Amino acid sequence: MQASTIINDNMTLEEKLAAIDQAMANAQAQAAEDASARGQTAAPLDPADLTMCDSCQ
Repeated sequence: MQASTIINDNMTLEEKLAAIDQAMANAQAQAAEDASARGQTAAPLDPADLTMCDSCQ
């Protein structure tokens, strides 16, 4: 997920936060859909995962 595709410098703080919340909700919904297709249950999204790179996790 690239921040530049979600927010931009012309947005207010409230718009940025709303866009981030929506992106997180979309990611969780997609994960749940993918897991359901495999017959599994998706774990809840941890917002901290979005603040660090994959190699740091």
